[in-house]
Amino acid sequence: MFLALGGLLFLLYLGFMSFISRIPPPLVQPTQGEVWPKPYRQVFLNYYYLVKPQTFRFRVVAQKCELLEKALERYLRIIDKTKISRNLFIKQNDETETKIFLGYLDTLNVYLKEACDNITLPPYSMEEQYILDVTTNKSNTTLSAASIWGIIRGLETFSQLLYPVENEMLRIECTEVIDLPRFPHRGLLVDTARHFIPMIKIYKILDAMSYNKLNVFHWHITDDESFPYQSIKYPELSKKGAFSRILVYSQENVRDIINYAAARGIRVLVEFDTPGHSKSWGKAIPTLLTQCYKLGKLSDELGPIDPTKNSTYTFLENFFEEVATVFPEDYLHIGADEVRYDCWKSNPTIQMFMKNNKLLLHTHLEDYYIQKLLKIVHSLSKKPIVWEEAFVDGMTLPTSTTVQIWKDSALGGWRSTARSATAAGHLVLISACWYLDHLTSGGDWGKFYNCEPLSFLGNQLQTSMVLGGEACMWTEVVNEYNIESRIWPRASATAEKLWSKRDADTYRKATHRLEEHACRMIKRGIKAQPPNSAGFCI
Repeated sequence: MFLALGGLLFLLYLGFMSFISRIPPPLVQPTQGEVWPKPYRQVFLNYYYLVKPQTFRFRVVAQKCELLEKALERYLRIIDKTKISRNLFIKQNDETETKIFLGYLDTLNVYLKEACDNITLPPYSMEEQYILDVTTNKSNTTLSAASIWGIIRGLETFSQLLYPVENEMLRIECTEVIDLPRFPHRGLLVDTARHFIPMIKIYKILDAMSYNKLNVFHWHITDDESFPYQSIKYPELSKKGAFSRILVYSQENVRDIINYAAARGIRVLVEFDTPGHSKSWGKAIPTLLTQCYKLGKLSDELGPIDPTKNSTYTFLENFFEEVATVFPEDYLHIGADEVRYDCWKSNPTIQMFMKNNKLLLHTHLEDYYIQKLLKIVHSLSKKPIVWEEAFVDGMTLPTSTTVQIWKDSALGGWRSTARSATAAGHLVLISACWYLDHLTSGGDWGKFYNCEPLSFLGNQLQTSMVLGGEACMWTEVVNEYNIESRIWPRASATAEKLWSKRDADTYRKATHRLEEHACRMIKRGIKAQPPNSAGFCI
């Protein structure tokens, strides 16, 4: 009897759990007019204005320049998109109004302190701090910043404070925002070699980066699979190495992307990954790569770049001289990750070279290559960035070399590498916990949001050597049709961890702001995926 009763209770329990599992999760209510990423300091007052997008204007009260004028025009268009048609508007809450209506805000004073006439590209040291004061005296409502880059960040915040209400109007709460980024390098890597990403999609990605206050577009432009960069000195590289002769980025395309990014306060950091990840280079210049052997016989396979030939370095000097001109960014990423040594090991000429040069290990041979490449990079007045293998595998890296950390599988994970790299005097970038191609079910942005880039055991000097980090969008299984939704709003989590104060918000509270922000990006034309659970965007 007791066994039968126990069995019945167990079945009832299973039935109850099955019922519970079918109950839909509660909708995550979006915030209204809250900012992403969370500002450094924000104080709300008990007042608000209404804004008519059709008549609202910016008023420049100090320095002017083309960058500023274009930014103001762009944000007027963005603000106009914020309103909602009368037929579509749905009131989001029925709470009794407690704030005092002050009338209509028709102007924001824009006070840029430093001249920007001769500025075209954002530098590594760009000043992004701004103050936005929406006061109870509307004539004193002002956005001020020392630099044009601070004004651009402040315009984004102002646009996010506006949220739609009835009759195609917008509302803004009176507030004071004092804001600045936590880290100077807040990047997004996009791989355009595994799948070619069209220009129009890159523009959309850059737009969304500006909506999230990310400031570095890391362009992983070539890899084993394709070479879409169109070189002037070596046109055969893209003619033979790209997926197609039309799936290339011309030098004019590159300039357009750099200028488009600059207008949004974004630097373009290019990466040409060598000596591995370079099979596409060999389609045009097969002598550049190592010939592999199998069972002592020459095979058809080509391996990493051959570090033993003088012609290799002549080519690299000429090629990177062009790259340095086309990409004016101070930093140059040279890769140096995942070098497969099996081909080097199989090649008798390389083995003889190692013996003659007393290179005992194949890491020593890679170090030989890296030293020569670093010399080329420094001769071009560029600052090198490498993936972590170059440091972990013992390459002789000058402290001027920044180490980008991406692995989380070694003993101690990425935190151990960050501790040892900073202890050795290297600036570092963190990417290990922000790999966007690593998917889990549902709204998995929480795993990115819970990553703290300074959570390694290091002293104050070591933590100060973290430049920031990057979310990484590798494209083995991503193309132009799903890249936007794969990136956004998942990379928004990374953006907040790199801009906002440490522990600026809890994950639970951030879900509501991200729900609003994802819909905000959708309204601006970004194909962002739902961040949380069931819901809708107006």
